[in-house]
Amino acid sequence: MKRPITRLLSLIFALTCWPLSAVQGADAPAGRDSFERQWGGAAESAAERTPSRGGDAEAAIRKAFAERYPRIAIKSVTPTTIPGIYEVWAGGQLLYVDATGDHLLMGPLVDTRTRTNLSQQRLAELSRVDFASLPLDKAIALVTGKGERRIAVFSDPDCPFCKRLEKELAQMDNLTVHLFLLPLAELHPGAAAVARDIWCAGDRAAAWRAYMLENGRPEGGRECDTPLADIARLAADLGIGGTPAIVLPDGRRIDGAVPSARLEALLAGAH
Repeated sequence: MKRPITRLLSLIFALTCWPLSAVQGADAPAGRDSFERQWGGAAESAAERTPSRGGDAEAAIRKAFAERYPRIAIKSVTPTTIPGIYEVWAGGQLLYVDATGDHLLMGPLVDTRTRTNLSQQRLAELSRVDFASLPLDKAIALVTGKGERRIAVFSDPDCPFCKRLEKELAQMDNLTVHLFLLPLAELHPGAAAVARDIWCAGDRAAAWRAYMLENGRPEGGRECDTPLADIARLAADLGIGGTPAIVLPDGRRIDGAVPSARLEALLAGAH
């Protein structure tokens, strides 16, 4: 029999549709260990802080994270509707901390009156991408039909969800996919070598499709300059930590393997 608090948490998560781990249909490290690996958490506590408000709290939070999670790059610190609790946007995640930065909460912020997942709303706002600013010269253009519709996809060649998405994309017409190769070495140690071979192939689009749809290994041994490091930095800056990640022309970002029917509907509403 579930304890009352367990039942309450289960109900909250069910009502808000908040994933307890990585996005379903996406490859991404998950859990506390991943948090520590990504942000380089320190075990010891820093000196106590007693900031007042506003800028003092932001400075204290940034200082605490710099000392305890030195690899994190905080993009913003914003007060929430809860007095004394601040939203931290970093690494593609939303975290909540107190004004000292000494206490951290991970999970959704929910308005219980409306059952609205406020964190999910904020994530949608913060994860928007300026499509026109994407460096398309570092992407592989996959064109079907006239290619008049456009999306960008960050994908790992050895990610099973990316292969699932590729099969969905193959069912669509009049589409250009700007493919950014994003091998996740932590999950797929051999993906970087595959990505390099695909980029260095004579026909990159054909090499990608052959590998993803037919398991055809690209010819190895070719040497060329690749944009893999630049793409990894771009993904980190955009808060993309898993694959596949889809960017629509209107800037919305969709994480995970999306069925073609849903992607068609999303594209129809993207202006």
